[in-house]
Amino acid sequence: MDDYTGWIGHSFTRQEPITDRLIDQFRVTLAGTLAEAPVPAGLHWCLSPDAVTPDLLGRDCHPRPGLFLPALPLPRRMWAGGELALHAPFAPGDVVTRETTIEDVTFKEGRSGRLGFVTLRHAYRVAGTLRLDERQDIVYREDPKPGAAVTPPRAEDWPGATAWQVTPDPVLLFRFSALTFNGHRIHYDHPYATEVEGYAGLVVHGPMQAVWMLNLAAHVAGRLPARFSYRGLSPLVCGEAVSIEAREGVGALEIRVRRDSDGVTTMTARAEID
Repeated sequence: MDDYTGWIGHSFTRQEPITDRLIDQFRVTLAGTLAEAPVPAGLHWCLSPDAVTPDLLGRDCHPRPGLFLPALPLPRRMWAGGELALHAPFAPGDVVTRETTIEDVTFKEGRSGRLGFVTLRHAYRVAGTLRLDERQDIVYREDPKPGAAVTPPRAEDWPGATAWQVTPDPVLLFRFSALTFNGHRIHYDHPYATEVEGYAGLVVHGPMQAVWMLNLAAHVAGRLPARFSYRGLSPLVCGEAVSIEAREGVGALEIRVRRDSDGVTTMTARAEID
């Protein structure tokens, strides 16, 4: 692999207000999976997206590698996970400044081949005061090899867990892509998702699953968690019914998104409540 250390420390800053229109559209898009709050938890993922003209898009319709992120020699991009430190909630009308910094670029060998990881740090401030500190982990993978997909085992049941149910459909995926200005073709281009990237169908966004879990944690606790970490485990395909579940763990809430059909966990999280 090439040396990407020159990208470490690269940063940029953007600013956007939290408008009533954005709040309303976020609420109607994710109705039934949001905790009560003036600004729903997770709305920050809609702010200040990467926006470029069509000629600057890559194969997957994200901004071409090398513009905002290093051009790793691996074509498939996914959210691997991340962690939030939530210092104070946002309010309607807040003008949010986000500073993004590339913290690390690493490579390793996984069961499916070479993997590249880019770690981003996002600092969200309002009038100079830090409201949210986020670590975002992005993974880059090789194109799929025939027969390489492995179905994870069924997860154990959580008796008594608090649960929300949802079946993501193409309209939900489209509206969430529009809210976040996410052009990744795996969320709306079925031939691309299945024939190029090897998925079983359209893929449900990682950040949308994180929004579900963050809001369930806030719903159960009655307030935002102080810290929230999450990790993707398996793709969730559009049309698959899931349960978003939360239970008390040791010093924190444990949350997961679990497919109803086979009991496989697609994403897991831990929420620490002060």
